Amino acid sequence: MIPASELLRVGYTVAAIAVAAGAAGFVALRLLAARSVAASLAVISAVTVAATLAGVVVISTEMLITPHDLDVVLTVVSIAGIAGLAVALLLGRRVSAASRLMLGAVQEVGRGGKYRRPQAVLPAELAGLSAGLEAAHGQLAEARDRERALESSRRELVAWVSHDLRAPLAGLRAMAEALEDGVVADRLTTGRYHAQIRRETDRLTVMIDDLFELSRIHAGALRLSCRLVGIGDLIGEALTSTEPLARAKGVRLSGAGGSGLPVFVDSAQVGRALANLVVNAIRHTPSDGAVEILGEEESGMATVSVRDSCGGIPAEYLPRVFDVAFRGETARTPAPGEGAGLGLSIARGIVEAHAGKIAVSNARNGCRFVIRLPLAAAPAASAH
Repeated sequence: MIPASELLRVGYTVAAIAVAAGAAGFVALRLLAARSVAASLAVISAVTVAATLAGVVVISTEMLITPHDLDVVLTVVSIAGIAGLAVALLLGRRVSAASRLMLGAVQEVGRGGKYRRPQAVLPAELAGLSAGLEAAHGQLAEARDRERALESSRRELVAWVSHDLRAPLAGLRAMAEALEDGVVADRLTTGRYHAQIRRETDRLTVMIDDLFELSRIHAGALRLSCRLVGIGDLIGEALTSTEPLARAKGVRLSGAGGSGLPVFVDSAQVGRALANLVVNAIRHTPSDGAVEILGEEESGMATVSVRDSCGGIPAEYLPRVFDVAFRGETARTPAPGEGAGLGLSIARGIVEAHAGKIAVSNARNGCRFVIRLPLAAAPAASAH
């Protein structure tokens, strides 16, 4: 049995050799930091083999084994070291090849605009990195598409607002000049001009208010004062505020449901969004048609649907109904005196600000607009 003192001496010696070899390897790795992974793995393998051989020599000397036995041990360790070095080099080449594949895929983004994951089998870390790059580039592509769509929408809005402002302003100027120059002198015509000026001024005021509201929504500056309210109450308020318009148009307006469906929302803002949908439905429903508001629960969400009798929207226009400045059919273009025509865009912004969803589809002889809002779990949940 080897004495403890001799074991300690051998241990100290081998530890010193390992520290020296490790220090040399650390310096080599620092010098080769900019080189390939294969070079680093070769250094690690060489340090391991060198430390092992030195340790074997020292131990053999301390144990006083024969030169023949020492040669055998050194031969075995050397062969094992060469095998380890070969495996390290192969692994390094594989990692380097995988890195080059990823580099090529990243460079391809500059030409094709999209990151495509290499088809070869990658090491787990590089495969995770590649998947992360693919997801990140996908999100960037979606963000670019949204930015392009928003920029296109802004350009359309500017052109549209310029057009819609020009007509009423020209009319106002003509009437003002006629009154100022005395061209219109009879009392009846003067009164009619004054009434028309007031109506056009009110219309421009509504348009500017809508534009301001839309700009706040797009800037994320919409301030919400949320409280617990029932969907039935929101439906009732929408019916009350839009009933005069429906009566004047000759449209039957009805509403039902929504009782027992609490939501934590800004009632004024959501009420405005719902009223916008109802007003839009009434304006595009012919006389003797019907508009129905229905509140119910679907898949754990409080939903309010507004169904009209407008005759439906062409399928190619449905995805763009809520876009800013989208007109689509002339049949759904706001007529003079009907406001700025931004009601649907504002409704979408308000609903999405409440973590809800808004959608439209064709149903029977008309359209069905649906607002979906998260149900309030309990009154206590609204305390904050």
